[in-house]
Amino acid sequence: MKSIKNHQLYQLFKTQFLLTIREPEVLFWGMIFPVLISIGLGLAFTQQPESKFNIVRVEKNQTELDSLLNIFGTKSESKGENIQSWKVSNKTLGNVLFRFSKSDWNSSIISLKRGEADVIVTDSLGKATYHFDPLNSQSQLAYMKLSALIKSPASNMNTESTDIKPLTLMGVRYIDFLIPGLVAFGLMSSIMWGISYTIIERRSQKLLRRMVATPMKKSNFLFALMFVRILMNVIESLILLFFAWLIFDIHIQGNIGALIVLFLAGNLAFTGIAILVASHTTKTEVGTGWINAVQMPMMLLSGIFFSYHNFPEWSISTIKLLPLTALTDGIRSIFNEGAGWLEIIYPTCILSALGLICFIIGMKLFKWY
Repeated sequence: MKSIKNHQLYQLFKTQFLLTIREPEVLFWGMIFPVLISIGLGLAFTQQPESKFNIVRVEKNQTELDSLLNIFGTKSESKGENIQSWKVSNKTLGNVLFRFSKSDWNSSIISLKRGEADVIVTDSLGKATYHFDPLNSQSQLAYMKLSALIKSPASNMNTESTDIKPLTLMGVRYIDFLIPGLVAFGLMSSIMWGISYTIIERRSQKLLRRMVATPMKKSNFLFALMFVRILMNVIESLILLFFAWLIFDIHIQGNIGALIVLFLAGNLAFTGIAILVASHTTKTEVGTGWINAVQMPMMLLSGIFFSYHNFPEWSISTIKLLPLTALTDGIRSIFNEGAGWLEIIYPTCILSALGLICFIIGMKLFKWY
């Protein structure tokens, strides 16, 4: 009877295992990268032992609410004159961190649209009114936390002095927050897979090698890929926006021309990144890893599905530097805040410059085989 070391299946298993672990890319994308993603998500949702809610107070005299917080919590920090943080400890509700900021009504609505605020609280003649999107689970939870404290017997607060006014304004709903993010994410994903993976796959199949013998400029080949992707992105975005308008009554409140220019700048930025990623890679497995390395962090960090203000405050300034964040914030401001040419100058210039730099470097490094 043959020993297990001489068995054919064992030898094949051993050979494939050794070939696998000899590829550092496979180990990184299969083992280390998922750990990094889990750490990122953990920082977004579990970085603190307490729940955190951002509440905007429109009026200055919030006497009843101040009295309530004095009963249940202690002032934990003070960041300037307009922001106060209060930590409330409660056996039933757990530890909750409320960050109160003072602002006017228009600025408060903008904060709500951007995901920077969960609830707006106004106080008129001693009656506190809570304004939030009833379909937003984060806003609902923020109100429920406050409501539970208000109804507590220890608060001695008149519950009839509070009121709820659901906000159904255009641009405040979660779907208004989501659609611009999906447009930006679809643009990035289409370009990264449509350009990067196409180039890497053709190189691995030796198809690019054959193109060297033809009188074809490298730049024309790359420009052709870019123009096709731009056309496809326009079609895909129009289909998404049509159904968003038809089903959810989504409207673009800002300047259409500014949206088109920003959209083209986003295409240019990610085309440059895609060409740079695919400039040298010869294996589709490695190329897939690099594409995911570009896409996944930005998909999680850039505020596509949830506000990036859920992440620790020290990371927000870095997150805003990501190209997908600039594109998403710009598109969202046009959709929901009525932004025009002046508001999109900065993200358009940044995205265009990034795309040109990456495109030039990618062309210099590009190899056919």
